[in-house]
Amino acid sequence: MSALRDALRDLSEDVFFDLLESDDAYLLVVDVPGVSADSLEVAVDDGRLSIDAHREKASDDGYRYVEENRSLFVDVDLPLPDDAVSAQTEATVERGVLELTLPKASGGGETTIDVDVADDERA
Repeated sequence: MSALRDALRDLSEDVFFDLLESDDAYLLVVDVPGVSADSLEVAVDDGRLSIDAHREKASDDGYRYVEENRSLFVDVDLPLPDDAVSAQTEATVERGVLELTLPKASGGGETTIDVDVADDERA
């Protein structure tokens, strides 16, 4: 996960995020103000996570922009943690907040295997 943390630290100051971790998953929360599901693309490919979010902006009738300071897009490319299961990544966006849940691969724990009695030994 250190590669992901390092990549997040290197993002522009304009990108606000939180990274959380549980025993089962990572949760990446990214602020994407003014972005809807229609103007958002999230993809996982070859161990990388890409987020492309565009805010739709329309000026009110009779007004024109004198100065613009609000970013129109977020374009992020991040490495996934080695234990993340990319095929099961889930994404939701609500009120300008994108939440990406990256489940962890199960492993490392002990697995109990039931042993059946062979037909020969039952007699």
